[in-house]
Amino acid sequence: MFKTREQISYNMRQVKNKDSKIELLLRKELWKRGLRYRKNTNKVFGHPDIAFIGKKIAVFCDSEFWHGFNWEEKKKEIKSNKDFWINKIERNMQRDIEVNTRLKDDGWIVLRFWGKDIKKDTVKCADVIEKAVRESE
Repeated sequence: MFKTREQISYNMRQVKNKDSKIELLLRKELWKRGLRYRKNTNKVFGHPDIAFIGKKIAVFCDSEFWHGFNWEEKKKEIKSNKDFWINKIERNMQRDIEVNTRLKDDGWIVLRFWGKDIKKDTVKCADVIEKAVRESE
């Protein structure tokens, strides 16, 4: 079905950048395990979705569209405002690399999870995080 510019614009404005479904799923599982963290903190470079500040562990929950999962294939599917969206997503991907590099250079452990993986197996993703937290004690 064809959407108008206004409909597309409205849909894009509805996309959350905090407290998304994937973040909530993962945070709930971590909280259940007794792991305490900061959420969406601006005190850490790159504003990780979940941060264990004392342990220097940053966790990012990346949605497939905004962070370019399977990008070479997916960018072919963009139909409207192609130049804008391709540049935007590719800049997001570049920023993810810059954030990873900077945090790692500063001694942080960076963990990134695709939204589809969080939805499919939240427990497994939380296991990875819990292992990193326990190993840093």
